[in-house]
Amino acid sequence: MKRYTIFLLCFVLVFNRVGFCADSKAKPPNRIVSFGPLLTESLYLLGVDEKLVANTIYCTRPPAAKRKEKIGTMVDMNLEKVVVLQPDLVLATSLTPPRVIAQLKRLGVKVVSLDSPKTFDELCEKFIVVGGLVGKKEKAREMILAVKREVELLRKNASRGRRPKVFVQIGASPLFTSNKDSFINDFIEFAGGSNIAKYSRGGIYSREAVLRQNPDVIIIATMGMVAEEEKEIWKSFRGLAAANNNSIYIVESDQVCSPTPFTFADTLRKFIKMIKGEYE
Repeated sequence: MKRYTIFLLCFVLVFNRVGFCADSKAKPPNRIVSFGPLLTESLYLLGVDEKLVANTIYCTRPPAAKRKEKIGTMVDMNLEKVVVLQPDLVLATSLTPPRVIAQLKRLGVKVVSLDSPKTFDELCEKFIVVGGLVGKKEKAREMILAVKREVELLRKNASRGRRPKVFVQIGASPLFTSNKDSFINDFIEFAGGSNIAKYSRGGIYSREAVLRQNPDVIIIATMGMVAEEEKEIWKSFRGLAAANNNSIYIVESDQVCSPTPFTFADTLRKFIKMIKGEYE
């Protein structure tokens, strides 16, 4: 009964607000709830973080995002809390349960769901979409134009010479990597490397397959102490080119697995140095 009463109250509040603002649909939102870390970081980059009223416990970048009201995880959120906050825009992800989106929409809350980007180009496209939703489309376009020029220059300079074979490990149990359907593949190829798992059917890979393909470089995303353990395991294979070349590296998982268009450029620089053997 209590749950029903809260939902009914929230429905009335949201309905009244929507009705009052019916003639001002073009106005940017003033109260935003973000269901994804990348979306949260985009709002900060666009300079509208003061309009962000809540996000998830996984929204930790930039550090100020940690201090925002928390509504749960990316897949398990407190729906009543979301509605009580009276957002005029909820940014959802492909991980947001459909029932949550449906319930919010029934309560009159505007929800926009954005699929997870798979390539650098899609990262840029999604950023511009978010910019448009919050009234910063031109700013978003200018920012993306600048970063695309930067990435293209890095890519052009890295394309010279041979293309070393590269394996990027993003999981240990089971061993996990990325194929061509990921911006991690863009990191490798833009940096002048060749992804040995590019044409694999999925992300699960075997250590035997890695050894058979004998990559020149292995890059491991941080997984706590597991990353250091994995590095030692790879170094123990004497016939492995990456081990012989002393080219086994560990990078922060956020940098590799959840970049913005702008951190993409920074991480790409690191990939170029690792693939070219210039990383310290």
